[in-house]
Amino acid sequence: MAEGAAAATTDAGGPPPDQRCLNCGAGLTGKFCAACGQRDDRHVHSLGHFLAEAFEGLSHADSRLWRTLWPLLVRPGFLTREFFAGRRQRYLPPFRLYLVVSLLFFLVLALLPDAELLRVGSRAGTGSGEPVTKGVYCDALSYQGPGAAWLQPRLVLGCQKSLADRKALGRAFAQNVPRAMFLFLPLIAAFMLLLYWRPRRYYVEHLLFFIHNHAMVFLLGTLLLPLSWLLRGGLAENLLKGAELLWLAWYLYRAMRVYYGQGRRRTLAKYVCMGGVYLVVSLVMLVFTVLFSVATL
Repeated sequence: MAEGAAAATTDAGGPPPDQRCLNCGAGLTGKFCAACGQRDDRHVHSLGHFLAEAFEGLSHADSRLWRTLWPLLVRPGFLTREFFAGRRQRYLPPFRLYLVVSLLFFLVLALLPDAELLRVGSRAGTGSGEPVTKGVYCDALSYQGPGAAWLQPRLVLGCQKSLADRKALGRAFAQNVPRAMFLFLPLIAAFMLLLYWRPRRYYVEHLLFFIHNHAMVFLLGTLLLPLSWLLRGGLAENLLKGAELLWLAWYLYRAMRVYYGQGRRRTLAKYVCMGGVYLVVSLVMLVFTVLFSVATL
């Protein structure tokens, strides 16, 4: 259809070829095509041009990223409120924001030496101080839950592989955490429907609320991981982790106050209730993620 429209335009004495969009053939009135949105860029690029264009696209053309990160970090609940108030164009979309900061977090985690979400070490033997051999320790694993016939032999084999390569389980766990989060976030958002049923709230509100909050967790982790690695093993690292936990605890409470707009006592009660459910679901998801990581090594 686009080619036919372009031919019809040419036959009717329309704009010359150098004033038509290379993608759809529509007439151009500026640097971008009004029909398909493609930029009018006709010359062959050098490598330097491509790199400059990539940098410009990140720092200038999509400056929404930079306008989004600071409010995400220091203004709890603000981005969720702005989104549902209709002020969306100036900020990065929630799902894209979550993907960007989570990928950045795991990239930083992978680049730091000896930085793993999960480590596997040897266990002490029976009073001798010798590590338990993989045959004795792994063969002792017993799983009797659902799917035991499929999972049990895979757990033993995965255990043996993780003891042979202590970093293998950490790598597998880091790869499976993002998958687990895609199950975890919808479950927590569904529970929020019970906490905020009057006045009525839509499910997507709670989902985007937690997407923004978890994006902040990934962003904060990205910023603090290198600093924590530099301070590892000392009092300063413990103080940094304590300050991080306090900030996260306050951030979520404040985000609930800002977005849902309820009083301090009611918000605090719901915060405590939600925190308990959050902890239980987190532990369950953690156990299943570890089991899945071991079974798929």
